[in-house]
Amino acid sequence: MSGFGGGAAARVDPEAAAELVREGATLFLLDVPQRTLLGVDAQVFSVGPKFKGIKMVPPGPHFVYYCSPNRHGNEFAPTVGFFLTTHPSEVIVRKWHTQEERLIKLSEEEEIRYSEAVRRFEFDSELGPYNLDSFGDWKQLSSYFSQSIIERLEPIGGEITIALESSWIDRAPQTDLERRLMDQLKDGKFTKNAPVRSEWKGCYYTTIPASIKHSSISGNELTALNLDKTSLLECVLAKNYQGQEELLLGELQFAFIAFMMGQSLEAFMQWKALVSLLLSCSEAPLHTRTNMFVKFIKVIYYQLKHGFQRTHDSGGHEDMGNSLFLDEAWFSKDIFLYRLSKDFVAVILEAPIVDGDLLSWTRKLKSLLETTFGWDLDNNTVNLIDEDDEFAPVVVEMDG
Repeated sequence: MSGFGGGAAARVDPEAAAELVREGATLFLLDVPQRTLLGVDAQVFSVGPKFKGIKMVPPGPHFVYYCSPNRHGNEFAPTVGFFLTTHPSEVIVRKWHTQEERLIKLSEEEEIRYSEAVRRFEFDSELGPYNLDSFGDWKQLSSYFSQSIIERLEPIGGEITIALESSWIDRAPQTDLERRLMDQLKDGKFTKNAPVRSEWKGCYYTTIPASIKHSSISGNELTALNLDKTSLLECVLAKNYQGQEELLLGELQFAFIAFMMGQSLEAFMQWKALVSLLLSCSEAPLHTRTNMFVKFIKVIYYQLKHGFQRTHDSGGHEDMGNSLFLDEAWFSKDIFLYRLSKDFVAVILEAPIVDGDLLSWTRKLKSLLETTFGWDLDNNTVNLIDEDDEFAPVVVEMDG
């Protein structure tokens, strides 16, 4: 199938492949323009002339995202993405709407007709197989996902795209990095603007306060509460997640995928808010929420491991328009992640008594940050705080 794949054949276990031929779902896509960049989970392809979708999709939650090219194939519209949950032998049908430049659902009658044809293998030669070699990466990125989390967070209509985030573009950037990120997401490759749909209200993310505000305690106590945000974490868990840690971790994964793969600025701000909250805790990881923080460190470890590797499409081209990797600004020590990671790692590694799993995973995260980002997390230089960063530690100045 020209233009779809084109790289080395996936090393798929024959039994697993045979099972997925029988039980895997099919994403059947009609009339997708050639050279469209189409992603499913951790894999991205360039659409060829015979492409009609992807077969052998494992049951479970997935993220589908795409950006369409101009007629020359050198400029791309903003990425549009949506989450879905597939079931064994299910056929999901979408068709390209040329004027709106997006995938839309068909009538129930048309969907049934195409689904039956797919099950009769009439389009089998025009369907690319889901690459099982990358499925392990996806499971690490979505380990706390569920259909209920998707339904809880996804926007009305399900589509996630920066083209509809006009309110965020106007007010979101807080730091130099975020301004560079916004410029990257809006750069010259995205010359076509998707039509604004008035019903789009954004994802239903949890509001994460940047700090604790309390009038009945002293300035010193307030400073302490905001330097160690364990109390704020407990409030957020109780108020917004019914005390269920996995719901928070699931939202963290949802936001990262929508940001990294869907190129959503709103999702980046939510990911930053959650990461900033968790990395600003010292009592919780060491004493009250140790198991949760082992899970959290695994989550962010795999996000950084898979998200910040340069990604090539199947034809061997590194630059895929708005691809899965970000620019070199992410490797700068100006990024909020450097300051927070350095402080968090120090808290864990310097504690007199530490849980073995927490210590092991913190060391793995430290090693990843040092090798991938080139950071030195052992130096004793004072971390500079970006005054524009709303999630930076809050220090209360005392009168007199």
